[in-house]
Amino acid sequence: MTRGDAAPEDIEDALMHEVTVGLPQAAAFRLFTEGFARWWPPEYSWAGDSLAAIGLEPRVGGACFEIGPHGFRCDWGRVTQWEAPRLLGFTWQVAPDRTPQPDPARASRVAVAFVPEGARTRVILAHRGFRAHGERGMAYREEMGSQMGWPLLLSRYAQLAG
Repeated sequence: MTRGDAAPEDIEDALMHEVTVGLPQAAAFRLFTEGFARWWPPEYSWAGDSLAAIGLEPRVGGACFEIGPHGFRCDWGRVTQWEAPRLLGFTWQVAPDRTPQPDPARASRVAVAFVPEGARTRVILAHRGFRAHGERGMAYREEMGSQMGWPLLLSRYAQLAG
């Protein structure tokens, strides 16, 4: 997750957030990935209170998905990097109006690095490429950077991680 990996327009519209959790690197990665349903708030899903499952398939090309009522499945991204326990990357195929975006060309990208710091882990999240979401892309960036976006989501993860 270096700035050299990104196109200039990605750097300009990138969001970076981080938290430090009281878990070693491998446990922090597992909680983020395998424990996704334990920390992701149901109100941030399409199914809401009827969310049956949400998660990431643990491999490059795997789906980021949720399952709602009656087994309805909605894929909201694809895993692009799976380098456990160090790095996770996925497409963010969620449009600015929070509906699924099936076209990966219209998706932004999320990368999450897990950096060991003794018995703790610094978790660094970068969300890039908001322009791919179209004319509302930069407003979407502001929403995801607000206290109701990634800071809230990462705080839920950090609370569970301790």
